[in-house]
Amino acid sequence: MPLDIYDSIREKRFAALQAEFLPQLPLASGTPLTLELGCGHGHYLNAYAAAHPGEFCVGLDLIADRIARATRKAARARLTNLAFVQAEAALFLQALAAPHPALSLASPRLRRIFLLFSDPWPKRRHWKHRVMQTALLDTLAELTEAGAALHFRTDHPEYFIYAREVIAAHASWRVATPEEAPWPFEHVSVFEERALAGAPQSFTALRSETAHGARIP
Repeated sequence: MPLDIYDSIREKRFAALQAEFLPQLPLASGTPLTLELGCGHGHYLNAYAAAHPGEFCVGLDLIADRIARATRKAARARLTNLAFVQAEAALFLQALAAPHPALSLASPRLRRIFLLFSDPWPKRRHWKHRVMQTALLDTLAELTEAGAALHFRTDHPEYFIYAREVIAAHASWRVATPEEAPWPFEHVSVFEERALAGAPQSFTALRSETAHGARIP
């Protein structure tokens, strides 16, 4: 696809997110916002939203059929604290961070982020496609305050090590101990069901206090 056409499509999708989707979110009310990057068919987030009515949950995925199925599940369960949107994670976060005349985006905007069983892209030359990247942590740091949690789970051992290293190298995030930040909610999704034989591994990273991009001791 030519670059100018790709840029035009992204601009239209960005404008649609700001004009149509973001106004649906309770960003100005102070309601904690929970985000799942790569929500699949919405099994996990539907269950989580039902168990946490005081939080507003948003699920992102690139595949339209997954979003449609996740949305139908939420409608059947009559969940009013849950929304799904077809969008790239980077584009959605960019739209959330950008000024919007119709919204009051007082921090914190995100309280909890889930990244569950994202594609491990096992070949080293493909690591640039992994969701867990320094650039993602930079953006999430701008959209959170100290204490916000990023929950990561994978059935790929090398990706688990890689993700912990990315967190450890970042000034605004740190890996918490299981005692300090227990896994907040268990529900076996379709992806996890397929991965159970692979011994899934999890960790929670917490947003640190920072000043001028450096962690405060």
